[in-house]
Amino acid sequence: MITKKDLDKIKAATLTENYLDDSREGIRVTVGMATCGIAAGAKPLFRLLKEGTADLEKVEVKMVGCIGSCRLEPMIEVYEGSKRTTYVFMTPEKCQKVLDEHIKGGKVVTEYTIGAADKENASSITEMSYFKSQKRIVLRNCGTIDPENIDEYIARGGYEALDKVLTSMSKEDVVNTLLSSGLRGRGGAGFPTGLKWKFTMAEADQKYVVCNADEGDPGAFMNRSVLEGDPHALLEAMAIAGYTIGATIGYIYIRAEYPLAVERLKIAIKQAEDKGLLGKNIMGSGVDFTIELRLGAGAFVCGEETALIASIEGERGEPRPKPPFPSQSGVFGKPTVINNVGTFANIPQIIVKGVDWFKSTGTEKSSGTKVFALGGKISNPGLVEVPMGTTLRDIIYNMGGGIPNGKKFKAAQTGGPSGGCIPVDHIDTPIDYDSLAEIGTMMGSGGLIIMDEDNCMVDIARYFLDFTVDESCGKCVPCRIGTKRMLEILERITTSKGKADDISKLKELGKNIKLTALCGLGQTAPNPVLSTIRYFEQEYETHIKEHKCPAGSCQAMIAYFIEAEKCIGCGLCARKCPVDAISGEKKQPHKIDRSKCIKCGACMEACPVDAIYKR
Repeated sequence: MITKKDLDKIKAATLTENYLDDSREGIRVTVGMATCGIAAGAKPLFRLLKEGTADLEKVEVKMVGCIGSCRLEPMIEVYEGSKRTTYVFMTPEKCQKVLDEHIKGGKVVTEYTIGAADKENASSITEMSYFKSQKRIVLRNCGTIDPENIDEYIARGGYEALDKVLTSMSKEDVVNTLLSSGLRGRGGAGFPTGLKWKFTMAEADQKYVVCNADEGDPGAFMNRSVLEGDPHALLEAMAIAGYTIGATIGYIYIRAEYPLAVERLKIAIKQAEDKGLLGKNIMGSGVDFTIELRLGAGAFVCGEETALIASIEGERGEPRPKPPFPSQSGVFGKPTVINNVGTFANIPQIIVKGVDWFKSTGTEKSSGTKVFALGGKISNPGLVEVPMGTTLRDIIYNMGGGIPNGKKFKAAQTGGPSGGCIPVDHIDTPIDYDSLAEIGTMMGSGGLIIMDEDNCMVDIARYFLDFTVDESCGKCVPCRIGTKRMLEILERITTSKGKADDISKLKELGKNIKLTALCGLGQTAPNPVLSTIRYFEQEYETHIKEHKCPAGSCQAMIAYFIEAEKCIGCGLCARKCPVDAISGEKKQPHKIDRSKCIKCGACMEACPVDAIYKR
């Protein structure tokens, strides 16, 4: 059986052989091979580098997960001791030049570096403002280690927490450590992790540990990136949970739409079993713990813990009334701990580095960091991991690079379909559980969608509610029928058919659904609507009373016009129009037949002199 001494030997050997040690002479080349990198064309780059360095001594080429800047993929990085160079937007031709001039010739190809692409004086992503303000705890290994090599995880301190727990900590010690750390669930509700584990410690003939990796929020990909880039962090944490609560079986419930994450988890589980870190008598401790995968079919409702449990059991994914809670009656009626990927990924480092280290980051009531999938109208979309308490302004303008095209920030949606909108008036709100709750939204799993002045908040509410209606399991009337009625009202408002009492009806329906829906997803479904009414009620009223969309987003309420004084009669708009709604003589002002116009906006995009506008 593997011991701490064995872990130390693996660590020392891997640091040297794989050039993970800054003091080691040699070159380590990494290729981003997460879903984003592969989709952008990373595989041929990896093959090119592998083949091109096969005869070179002291050069190691490795695949890694996503660093977080998905928009810059494909990415490769060259490590020479402590020097790190990040190349972005790579192609086989660019990669060959880096191979010839940098890896073989020792000269950095500056025109391909991240600094050249983002116009900052930097050669490495770690020198970019996007990266400097982050603190990577959950993502510490993503983009750095080979996720399919357990030895590289061990070389970065992997499985030391499991060894510490099994050899020198009682079950109560582990729970008390988590309670003292202030770690709260990263899946949305923010329930104290230590308290959840404590509730599950009562005697039972069988218990389970479940990881909720069913990441269903639109625009969210935090869990996927961890699973693809650092799967052993999850396995180690689940084994620690198994020891602590007395469970012998763990389930990772992951959506089947994540094939790469599934494959890497399978590899990681097999590697951990082969080394005696999972299975029977792990690390010679007498503790048994196995992990199995359960693939979901993409139902959003299975992110709710009782629906997830039903799906694991082979039943239809529908929520169950609570109490009893899963800590009392979970999988197959047995006590069960359920945490999401982000929660588990914090635990090994808390065990090894201590409570004070973890609490030194974040706020008094929200310790640690939070990973966000930053998307929407933002210059630098991608994954960011920030200390709790970081302001929205800092995330948008420091890490996110601001709003593109000179547009103004209007709102940010947190928590996905279960969350709400943060308006510009609250841009300096600290991002933590309590601060967000005070302004009517929630942390959620980590989706953070940025919106500018061209976004219609009524349409945003309609979009999220449309998603919820489609994903509702239909088990309870408030969610099945109530959200549908709310959606019908929103569709009426955004198609110029709004009625005077629609806003009051939305408020009343939303309040009743929150009070009476069966599960947390149904109870939070009205949040996007209620929060947009709270902060943007005037926008609703303009839609209803004036039949106008102030943002010019709702197609039924807009029309396109050609300004005769600006039109040069080039005919580009007419050629781009898919329904022949534009006519005019060459070099003469053109006109739009609004009875034919389908309001696609192709004409406005094609106009070289900005003569076309909408209102």
